[in-house]
Amino acid sequence: MARIALIHALRHSPPPIEDAFRSLWPEARLTNLLDDSLASDLARDGEFTPAMMQRFLDLAAYSRGTGADAILFTCSAFGPCIDAVKAANPDLPILKPNEAMIEEASRLGSRIGLMATFAPTLQSMPPEFPATIALAPKLIEGALAALDGGEADRHDELAAEAARSLGGCDAIALAQFSLARAAERIKAATGLPVLTTPDSAVRKLRTLLGG
Repeated sequence: MARIALIHALRHSPPPIEDAFRSLWPEARLTNLLDDSLASDLARDGEFTPAMMQRFLDLAAYSRGTGADAILFTCSAFGPCIDAVKAANPDLPILKPNEAMIEEASRLGSRIGLMATFAPTLQSMPPEFPATIALAPKLIEGALAALDGGEADRHDELAAEAARSLGGCDAIALAQFSLARAAERIKAATGLPVLTTPDSAVRKLRTLLGG
C-alpha cells in the first residue's frame, strides 16, 4: 500500500487533498505535515531565501524518514523550493502541487484561466506552463481572508464572481488546494471545464505508483 507524504504551507490545504484521495485513491496511506508559517514568511521576505530552501529540504528529509513512497507539496507559491527538493531526491517521486493539473490543462486548450487567492502564486506558477499556453491570471481579492475568517461560503462566492471575468478561456485551473472547494460554483458560473490541483495530483500519483 503506497504511503504519500503531504506537505502543506496553508492550514486550509489538508481537507481538499484528503477528499480527493478518498474519492480517487482511498487505499493510499497519507501523512500530513503542516508548517503554516511558510506562507507568511514568504510574504514577509518577498523572496526564496536560503533558509526557506533549507526548510523544504528538511521537510522532505523527514518525510523520507517516515517511509514515504512519494511526496506531494500542496502550496503553489514555492516552485523553486520544490525544484531544489526534487534535485536532492532524484529517486523519489516528488510532485509540485500544480504540475499534474498543468499537464491536464494543457490538453484542454490554448488559453487557460488561472485563479488564485494567494498573490505570490500568480508570480511563481505561470512559468511552469508550456509556452504554447496563454494564461489569464486572476487574483480572487478577499477570498483567502474570508476563508481564514471562517466564511467559507463567502470565499466560494468571491471565487465564482471573479471567474465570470475570464471570458474567452478554454478551461479554468484553480491554483490552490484550498480553492478546490469552489470548483462546482466556478463551473456553474462560467460553464467551463474546471481543474483542481488535488484531483489532478491524485490521478498522477496513482498512475506513477501503480495504485
